[in-house]
Amino acid sequence: MLSAIEIAAYQPSPTLLMGRVILITGAGDGIGKAAALSASAHGATVILAGRTVAKLEKVYDQIVAAGAPEPVIYPIDLMGATRDDYDELCGHISEQFGRLDGLLHNAGILGQRTPLSNYRDDVWDKVLKVNVTAGFQMTQALMPALEQSDDASVIFTSSGVGRVGRAFWGAYAVSKFAVEGMVQVWAAELDGVGPVRVNCINPGATRTGMRMQAFPAEDPNSLVTAAEIMPTYLYLLGGDSKAVNGQSIDAQPRR
Repeated sequence: MLSAIEIAAYQPSPTLLMGRVILITGAGDGIGKAAALSASAHGATVILAGRTVAKLEKVYDQIVAAGAPEPVIYPIDLMGATRDDYDELCGHISEQFGRLDGLLHNAGILGQRTPLSNYRDDVWDKVLKVNVTAGFQMTQALMPALEQSDDASVIFTSSGVGRVGRAFWGAYAVSKFAVEGMVQVWAAELDGVGPVRVNCINPGATRTGMRMQAFPAEDPNSLVTAAEIMPTYLYLLGGDSKAVNGQSIDAQPRR
């Protein structure tokens, strides 16, 4: 396996994802949008999943205008989605494509930046629902479609606060600790028994709306853009990482 520094400098073939079908949650904005544009530019047919159709339509238009494979828009609200919704999604994918080659769990919510002693129950439940439970249920439901691929890559989104606990990050930090553990369990269970591999990416400090919400006084121009961290995402989505499983990779490793 390449080091995190080598992965961050990865230079993919223009046809790296040719013929692959990849679903991206939170595809209407930020890192999800950048991943959708980048994956499609490298040949993938992207399923744009998210709750705001207008944003997904703009990404769709950009992809089509660039001459990349036509994407699919799939509106879904992870806060309210049920197992039946995810089963229905799997049915649509299997019927239209016959398989799923990549699944990027990018959607997430921040919740409150406050001491745990003051944390509201309703916000706690929402953060864990979107950041943990939705990813678990969607992966579970989509496993039949993923198993039809010759090489299926599932990517969860982690965070530095999901590795070392930090004050005032509340349910968001707890959710990312859970994601790190879930990836290890999925990977251990799938290792060597089929075509599916599971890893997670810590994007690091990136110029996104969530980052601005967490650090409103920070100069966004001091941060890298979502497009600049795409080599790590492309590496894990493509066949060059076929042997990589159960890893948590920094998209912005310290050099």
